[in-house]
Amino acid sequence: MSSKPAYKVADISLADFGRREITIAENEMPGLMAMRAKFGAQKPLKGARIAGCLHMTVQTAVLIETLLELGAEVQWSSCNIFSTQDHAAAAIAKRGVPVYAWKGETDEEYEWCIEQTLIFPDGKPLNMILDDGGDLTNLVHHQHAELLPGIIGLSEETTTGVHNLAKMLAAGLLKTAAINVNDSVTKSKFDNMYGIRESLPDGIKRATDVMLAGKVAVVCGYGDVGKGSAAGLRNFGARVIVTEIDPINALQAAMEGYQVSTLDEVADIAQLVVTTTGCKDIVRGEHIERLPEDAIVCNVGHFDCEINVAYMNENCVSMEQVKPQVDRYLMRSGRHVILLAEGRLVNLGCATGHSSFVMSASFTNQVIAQLELYTKYGTPDAYKTGLYLLPKTVGRGGGTTAPGQVGRQTDQVEQGPSRVRSDKGGEY
Repeated sequence: MSSKPAYKVADISLADFGRREITIAENEMPGLMAMRAKFGAQKPLKGARIAGCLHMTVQTAVLIETLLELGAEVQWSSCNIFSTQDHAAAAIAKRGVPVYAWKGETDEEYEWCIEQTLIFPDGKPLNMILDDGGDLTNLVHHQHAELLPGIIGLSEETTTGVHNLAKMLAAGLLKTAAINVNDSVTKSKFDNMYGIRESLPDGIKRATDVMLAGKVAVVCGYGDVGKGSAAGLRNFGARVIVTEIDPINALQAAMEGYQVSTLDEVADIAQLVVTTTGCKDIVRGEHIERLPEDAIVCNVGHFDCEINVAYMNENCVSMEQVKPQVDRYLMRSGRHVILLAEGRLVNLGCATGHSSFVMSASFTNQVIAQLELYTKYGTPDAYKTGLYLLPKTVGRGGGTTAPGQVGRQTDQVEQGPSRVRSDKGGEY
């Protein structure tokens, strides 16, 4: 680890291009810029050594530079082998941040990149984790447990990672304080729903140039990401069918006017299948063999376990790569199936992910979580080992600068009768 490179990116010459895009993104990320204005002079994260494992995009670059402005040392890897935007990684590397990420990593390279973020150039280990999906958290807990006593806390970005933390906590395996950023009101209500509403169709259309209007699209799962996915496809004119195991979510889909069915029932007519669940084996071999000619299959759940890609590779007659992250399989049914991003996140594998504006709220919550953990460490208010939500009044701060950015002004509520509401900072 001591002889690790200062950084490893695809092409450092892309740094100037990345810097231009980062500059534009800053104007679209008011929450992060407000954090710099509010805390930059105080450097409240001075002494924090943050290892981050989160999609290395232009938007993440703005997050990284916000953490730097607040005084932290930062090292970074991506949480997906296809999600890195190479120009963004180059710009951050040129800034002097040890970043280890490039688009198209192998699984072995992916693990190597995360490993490089554990020890900082001065030989000191990380003392904070900023994770997306749990791979960095799991690496430290399972393979580098000797580092755990020095870790103050971690913040987790996504649903899959939060589920991982909950399982670890229940099993007695979680050894540090963890903040669930995913369920902050200004993350789950915006990034998960409105971000994917735009970035899913963007990824599909960049990859295939297909017209979505009139297509039968099956969205598997109707959580926040499924809701946004279904809405985005319907906005393009697709006829959306929703599959869901939770009766409440299924009822919500029905109330929105979607047909609710099962993939077993509708595979024969599904021209587009999108998985959004984070669960394993949603699209199985028996579904794949029944899909119509050139049906498109893709995923926006965090890991590549939802579509049985192994079945496709083992049972296809042939496969050809149309272009990177677009593979066309000839199945034994005699029909072709188009798989996007090898079953990984299509919005990041085939496009550039969520827009800057919606990521501002999510990433502001990450900064707030890191501040909560780090600045309260060693005080009576320090977080103990466990899994926490940001207090709603704090988490709401992730979106407080946004209304003016879209030409909207929020009103203030006065204290009402006690039977109506007793807390201005409570639920709405």
